[in-house]
Amino acid sequence: MDRNLVQRTIGGLLYAFIVVFCTTPLGSFLLDKISPNLVPQQDLYYGLITLFLFVGAWECVKMMKFDSKSWEKWVVFPIIVLIFYRFSKRYFKHGFYYNFDLSEILALSLIVIAVVTLFRFSKELYYDNGKLIFTVIYTAIPFGFALGLPSFSTHDNTFTLEVFFLFILIWSSDTFAYLTGKFFGKHKMAPKISPKKTWEGFAGGVLLTFVLGFFIEKFHPDLRGNWIVVGFLVSVFAPLGDLVESQLKRTFAVKDSGNIIPGHGGILDRLDSFIICVPVVYLYFILEKLF
Repeated sequence: MDRNLVQRTIGGLLYAFIVVFCTTPLGSFLLDKISPNLVPQQDLYYGLITLFLFVGAWECVKMMKFDSKSWEKWVVFPIIVLIFYRFSKRYFKHGFYYNFDLSEILALSLIVIAVVTLFRFSKELYYDNGKLIFTVIYTAIPFGFALGLPSFSTHDNTFTLEVFFLFILIWSSDTFAYLTGKFFGKHKMAPKISPKKTWEGFAGGVLLTFVLGFFIEKFHPDLRGNWIVVGFLVSVFAPLGDLVESQLKRTFAVKDSGNIIPGHGGILDRLDSFIICVPVVYLYFILEKLF
């Protein structure tokens, strides 16, 4: 058997297990077998997102090749800590209420500006101040909003499954798009950025992820929002997340964001779709409650 295939299989299964362990009651259930109430599920999830944030930020700093003598390289992580601390306070105090808050809308707008800059004005990212701003926006804000997707109660030990199903939809979107593109793909979607992506694959991913969202909504009506809508949003924006990461690597001439997951590259390689989908779904939850 191909050694690389074995590595990819083991790395993928381990990554999937960690995500499931930290985003579903499985984690607290297994830990309760060792010692009751050892680690609440919400703490496992917080630890997962914190790990993703700092490893992802480190990979972004390495990819963008900051000048070793620049001051910007040394203030990236303090700024990220401050921003994530704000979200952390809201997380542990149950402060995510999905109101139309101007600061949240501005933060979401910054992600749009960062993506546009990457695709249209990438030369701005050759300067260390541009790299600093992009790294903070690309990592701290999406992972901060990720804390607000699930809800939990310390009274009855409940933890909702929005993030788990978001991962399921993203994985299904990637898989369906890949399979559809492999067998039916003819028209390239973005040949200079991601040569393997096709419009046929994109259409297949949209259709089948939309159907999966329908079944999630049918069998889990307790989840926040309508998951038919969430499924459609993921199917559209997950490929965009992949293109953003591909463009970032292309801009700075790197193959992978890292090598932390054997056979799969880095955290950003695995979470590119998640980083873009989280703000979109979060914004949908704001609008869904507002209207």
